[in-house]
Amino acid sequence: MRTKKLTNTFLGVALLIFQSCAETTVVAEDTVTTQKSASALKTTSSFNVPVAGNSFITVKPSGASEVITSTKLGNWTNSNTVISTYFKVGNTGALHIGLKASVPSGTSTVKVTIGNTSKNVTLTGSAYTDYSVGDFTISSPGYVKVDLQGVTKTGGYFADVTDLTFSGAASTGTNIYSNDPSYYYWARRGPSCHLNYTVPTTNNVSYYYNEVTVPVGEDKIGSYFMANGFSAGYFGMQVNSATERRILFSVWSPFETDDPNNVPPDHKIILNRAGTGVTVGEFGNEGSGGQSYYKYNWTAGQTYKFLLKGEPDGSGKTDFTAWFLSPDTTTWKLIASWKRPQTSTYLKSFYSFVENFNPENGYQGRKAEFKNQWARTSDGNWIAISGAKFSVDNTYNAQQRIDAMGGNEWQCFLFTKWRIL
Repeated sequence: MRTKKLTNTFLGVALLIFQSCAETTVVAEDTVTTQKSASALKTTSSFNVPVAGNSFITVKPSGASEVITSTKLGNWTNSNTVISTYFKVGNTGALHIGLKASVPSGTSTVKVTIGNTSKNVTLTGSAYTDYSVGDFTISSPGYVKVDLQGVTKTGGYFADVTDLTFSGAASTGTNIYSNDPSYYYWARRGPSCHLNYTVPTTNNVSYYYNEVTVPVGEDKIGSYFMANGFSAGYFGMQVNSATERRILFSVWSPFETDDPNNVPPDHKIILNRAGTGVTVGEFGNEGSGGQSYYKYNWTAGQTYKFLLKGEPDGSGKTDFTAWFLSPDTTTWKLIASWKRPQTSTYLKSFYSFVENFNPENGYQGRKAEFKNQWARTSDGNWIAISGAKFSVDNTYNAQQRIDAMGGNEWQCFLFTKWRIL
């Protein structure tokens, strides 16, 4: 969240868009920070794009075994599989593409495609070798999508590929791609983006209210549409698989660790109560704490309502309670109420975000509309929220992926993520 922020006012409605890598030719420059990636600062005329941080299996037939590992594209055996690599160029013109690849046995022919232009290259030899593919024409600066597909092979599989290389006139501007191994996982997930709401009061706030609509077709697997974020946790809805969706409410422990087993007993989140059918437990990896979720097949195109309460209990702890309302009922559904020890606070830091938690789906787009935000003070006054700041995460700040933008549309706050050529 430590990022440059774009501020817009809006009238009770917020629209967050989380678009796919392959839907446009440019990235809005008004959200790009001045920090340059290491790749952008290179003085050489050729750039190596690591597959491990910038590629995805975008077409994977049933039974195909291809994988993107921490170092390469491996197990490339299926000729119908498509592997897509993304990087950003700052200029137009000729772009020369190459591959760094190894073929353990035999000889392979693979097809390389940008837009409507395809070229074949022959690969052979077990030593990693830099192969020249050919020149392509880039008509607009922005993110470039390069597809690989196997054509023929005489050995067991097409190749292992560690890097895609590029050079030429189109590469003479600022070039962006993930070149830091510590960011490969996060870059493949994509930069997380947030709306940080401006609550127009200095009084204590007990409730946050928000409404979320995910347009039809924007509910990709791996999406988390977080409605009511606060200083101690988050509350929203997920797409967990092709058959499962959840309403998720989590509260962080005040003890900072990624392993819930390390949380001391007096710092553990305590369950007050949970709604019917709600699963409760602990979580880790991104902080630790108490987690509750309700399996509910929410539907794209429908509007869902989220209500969060946070108040001190008078004994040095704070109770956080979350309710969810679907359009097919008039009764609020209790998700859970958690007690956070070592904490005495009302609600702080009202925000929303859209993220992808599945790195294999990091090339796909998501979109959400967040609208009609309200806060209720501890003395009972409801206050409409009419402003927010757009922010991006450290993946963006480190210039490992910058396909995120913000703006205003139809009196709605607009936030777009992952827009690549």
